[in-house]
Parts: sequence; C-alpha cells; structure tokens
Amino acid sequence: MSKRQRRTYSTEFKQQMVDLYNAGKSRTEIIRDYELTPSAFDKWLKQANTTGSFKEKDNLTPEQKELATLRKRNQQLEMENDILKQAALIFGPKRQVIDANKHKYSISAMCKCLGISRQTYYYQSKKKPSESELEEIVTEVFYQNRKVYGTRKIKKVLDNQDIRVSRRKIGRIMKKRGLKSSYTMAYYKHHGSSCNEAPVENLLNREFARKKPLEAIVTDLTYVKVGRKWHYICLILDLFNREIIGYSCGKYKSAELVKRAFSRISYPLTEVSLFHTDRGKEFDNQTIETILQTFGITRSLSEKGCPYDNAVAESTYKSVKIEFVYPQHFETLEQLELELFDYVHWWNHLRLHGTLGYETPIQFRYQRLAERTLDHEQGHDRDSEAA
Repeated sequence: MSKRQRRTYSTEFKQQMVDLYNAGKSRTEIIRDYELTPSAFDKWLKQANTTGSFKEKDNLTPEQKELATLRKRNQQLEMENDILKQAALIFGPKRQVIDANKHKYSISAMCKCLGISRQTYYYQSKKKPSESELEEIVTEVFYQNRKVYGTRKIKKVLDNQDIRVSRRKIGRIMKKRGLKSSYTMAYYKHHGSSCNEAPVENLLNREFARKKPLEAIVTDLTYVKVGRKWHYICLILDLFNREIIGYSCGKYKSAELVKRAFSRISYPLTEVSLFHTDRGKEFDNQTIETILQTFGITRSLSEKGCPYDNAVAESTYKSVKIEFVYPQHFETLEQLELELFDYVHWWNHLRLHGTLGYETPIQFRYQRLAERTLDHEQGHDRDSEAA
C-alpha cells in the first residue's frame, strides 16, 4: 500500500478557513468538514490574529525554530522511554498502554513506538447503541448535513458507521424529534432567460451517464437574493461523478461570471471534451468561445425551450436552492462567496449522492479511477503471461 501523501494548503485556503470561523462556523465543524487537524487550524487562526501571515518565516525566528526542533526530539525520547517502561510493567494488551496515555501523547506516535498500526488499535467490536443514543446519532447526522438528509441517506451514513437500523425506525425518530428535511418544502421556481438562435447541435443528446472524468461538463445559472438585490451563481459539473468542479457568484448574469467559474476548475481544461449548456446569451458569446477554442473543447447546446436536455444541471440547481439558497439570508456578496465555497466543499466531499450509489462525488471519482488502474495493470500482466 502506498504511503498517504501529506496534504498541503494554499494561503488562500488557510484564509478561507479563518474567514469561515469569523463568519460563525464553529471550530469543530470546520475541522470535521475539511478533515483538518485541530493543531493546524488553531495555528492558522493564531497566525491570522497576530502577524496576519501564514508563512512560517514570518512567525518564527531562527532561534525559535532550533528550540522547537530540540523540544520535539526531547519529547519524542521522553515519550518512547515512558511508553516502553509502562508496556513492560503492564505486560498486557498494547491498546491498554495507549488508552492510559492518550491524554499525554498522540496515538499515532505511540502506535509507532509499540510497533502496531493505528488500524489495529482502533479496531474493536462496537456495542449496539441504546434507543436514546440512536436518537442522538440520527439527530447529529441530520444537523451535520444541513438538515437536508431524509431516511434513505441517514441510513446510508449509519451503515457506513456499522450501525444497522431500518429506514422506518429512522423515520419514527425524525418524527419524534421534529426533524423535517428541507426537501419536503415546496418553493416557487422562477423561469426566464434570454435565448440565442446559434446553429449549434445538442451533441450531449441527454446522455448524462459518462464513463470518464471530464468527458462532458454541464452548467447553468441561478439567482439568489443578497440584501435586497438579485445576484447569480454559476456552477460547472462533471457528469462523470456529479462533482462541482467550478463555481462563481456575482451581481450580473454575464459571460464574466461563467469565465470565473472556469478559472476555478482545478483539473486540466485540455482533458474536457464536451461543454453543454442551455441557450442563454451568457454561454454563447466570444468570451466563452475563446476559452473553448483555446483548450479544444466542443460546444453543445440544448434545444430551444427544452430544459430536459440539461436535466442534470436543472436537478443540481434544485438541490442547491433547497439546501443552500432558501435556508439562508445573505447580506453581502462577500458572505455569499464564503458560504458558497463551504457548500461546494460539502457537496463534493461530504454529501451522499443517490445517483452515485450513495457515495460522495470525490469518493466515486477516486474509487473508479483506482478500479480502472487495477484493471489496466491486471490486463498488462495477462498480456505479459501470454507473451
């Protein structure tokens, strides 16, 4: 098994985490949702509040760096000496030694010292939760996921935690606790968009299931009220795994908004084959045409007045409105940008998607790519044996 690659964070990302905290998102939620270590987040917060810089050289002197290195080495030696002494005295399960000292030392460091894997330490049979505990777990899952999960997705989350419970029972708990998914509320949907008559065919042809990443991407715009004025959101989705790969928000429904969404795509645009939209003027103009020509991307347009040709984008925006737009009130564009950044992360990394077999878009992408790599390697081995 390959060694897990150490994560790196950009200055922009660190600042966004600090901004989310200052905007009211709790420390616990940020650390959980973005899979951060508490020490890293606390460090960024301290740096932002002191020097305003996230660069180590701006926060530590050479003497402090040297002292920190010495302290770390000394702590490591003290820990190893302490743990090995206790292991000899207790002469029992290594887990017992770790449990007795996890308030002082990190679990990973103790596992390394005792020569066991973290998986071995964490593996233990789980007792069945009591009725009151189960109610608390269901309630926590519901609120952790923006109050949008129903019984089906909550059951999937519990299954992933090795907690077996029926949807009917989850439904009873939700009714008892007054937990009502946002999807049970009806909202009026506004229609209206300018249209162009460009002779571009519908090459996507409603073939929404794609086998390769970036084979076809789709987009659309929707509106959201900021203060007393209408603003707009643009999301670009990869049909392969329903991942939001690009996003933007702004005051105007324009090509510039779409261009900024393109600029946030972290994958090579040269790998995109097809770009499908409806016939809004914001998608068919020289600005977007230049992007498509530059990276060799083929354009596809829905038939006039036919929303079913872009059904995935339509469905996504329905979810975005119910889960993100309707429950919140945005006072400024800056607030909308920060909250949208947080929502897109939740959508890609944490939100279970029914079309993907209740995996998250990122899980689905990595799993399928891993399977494809394995199949390729096995095929290569078979060819070698045949030769």
